[in-house]
Amino acid sequence: MLSKWCRAFPGLSEEVAQARHFVASLLAERGPVDDAVLIVSELATNAVRHSLSGLAGGWFLVIVGFRHDLVRLEVVDQGGPRVPHLCDVTSQEEGGRGLLLIAACAKDWGVKEWPDGRSVWAELAREGA
Repeated sequence: MLSKWCRAFPGLSEEVAQARHFVASLLAERGPVDDAVLIVSELATNAVRHSLSGLAGGWFLVIVGFRHDLVRLEVVDQGGPRVPHLCDVTSQEEGGRGLLLIAACAKDWGVKEWPDGRSVWAELAREGA
């Protein structure tokens, strides 16, 4: 069974740090803290920068789920014109590597479109599982 915790954040760039603290506090004794914090940081940053969540009055939601063998991280945003995807970046570009980092450290990840937004999720293997 998957146990879940969630928290909503205003769609402001300074709230990404609060999302990292939220995830780190939940995983302190339960799982891969560093990878989870990296993933939620990238997903929350993308929500604020690339979706309607970053507009005035916007929000994003962080969901953390635990199962005996994995941790599932999910960021729900208010959607936007572009669907999150892996970019083919060159070494000269400053951005575009967030989902590549997530794909490298996650067991699996994906995007789910909703009528009024979307969620981007990643799963990490639990330590010792």
